[in-house]
Amino acid sequence: MKNQIKGLLYFFATDIRHSITIFWSILLFVLVVALTFAYFLFQSTDSYMAFGFPFGIYFYCLILGFITVKQSIPFAIKMGATRKSLYVSLGIFFLFIAVAKALLANTLQQLVQVIIDKTNFDSFMFLHPAMLMEDTWINRVLLDSAIMFLFLVLMFIMGLIFYKYGVLGGGAVAGVLAILLLIGLANGSLVEFIIEFFQNIDMFFVAQLLGLGLLLFLISFVFIRRITIETRR
Repeated sequence: MKNQIKGLLYFFATDIRHSITIFWSILLFVLVVALTFAYFLFQSTDSYMAFGFPFGIYFYCLILGFITVKQSIPFAIKMGATRKSLYVSLGIFFLFIAVAKALLANTLQQLVQVIIDKTNFDSFMFLHPAMLMEDTWINRVLLDSAIMFLFLVLMFIMGLIFYKYGVLGGGAVAGVLAILLLIGLANGSLVEFIIEFFQNIDMFFVAQLLGLGLLLFLISFVFIRRITIETRR
């Protein structure tokens, strides 16, 4: 099992290497463009440019969690991986991706922020959800890690539903979620939840997010334990 997990982790890492390279190239290019615009266009005005590392990364994690099911699971099963090894490997992989991206993004932000502070470059700022709590490097890393892991698992489960029950089953679940979202918007409960959400971000909340992600990943084993390489249309 140990060798299978090592092999699967190597496969997962190799499989997403190209997409990660493209994603970070685009993200860093956007950062450079934003810094350039802020310096040459807004430095002598009251306006400023804003950039947020986590928002693009959150979106990437949503996509990665979903496509991991179709891209990785059938191949791993064909190669003889057991369902248990596959499940454990995916958990380690998701945690690694979440923590690694959080460390890289926030370390880059910290380095750029130091340069900005030393050069009195006041027409540019970083945006981050941690600004609603104590905005430190470690808090940003922990919050990003928890959110990214949760997003990976959420869309992983959605991918498993589509994989197991086909477009009809997955579409039905997505439709129900969309209806609940519209109901929440209509009666104002979703808006109240979002307001309360942003008012109560603290480290306990970060721990709750991580706990929810772990709980959902445990639930995903219900789908993985009997998964096959045959998908429903």
